[in-house]
Amino acid sequence: MPIPMTVEGAEALRAELQHRKTTLRQEISKSIGVAREHGDLRENAEYHAAKEQQGFNEGRIQEIEGKLADAQIIDISKIPPGDKVIFGVKVTLLNIDTDETVTYKIVGEDEADLKAQKISVMSPIARGVIGKSVGDEVVIITPGGEQQFEIDNVEYR
Repeated sequence: MPIPMTVEGAEALRAELQHRKTTLRQEISKSIGVAREHGDLRENAEYHAAKEQQGFNEGRIQEIEGKLADAQIIDISKIPPGDKVIFGVKVTLLNIDTDETVTYKIVGEDEADLKAQKISVMSPIARGVIGKSVGDEVVIITPGGEQQFEIDNVEYR
């Protein structure tokens, strides 16, 4: 099943993959070589730590390759802008009770980062606003209870 991903998310994964396959692999190989020179491998903590790091790195490489293979990369810049909330847009919501606004970019599951105002397409907020348009009011069930928002703005970039 294809997993939606923004262009930026795919580029970040490709950059991480490149780093892990080149720089990090070489660094780990050197660490293993240095640790081997210390003698008996059965009681060599440096060697075992480097081998563990190597296993983690190779596992992450496989994970990234799998994610990229399953990704459906959506380039929001190729979609004519509108006022409808879709995957990849920045949406500004007005909390009707508090008059506070929040802005989120709706991204793929692996790209979500609340500190960067990026929420997963599978989050309750994203599910509540996708398909709606500027001016629509939505009720979203959050951990703190029901909250009512008005979709204030949608940016296609």
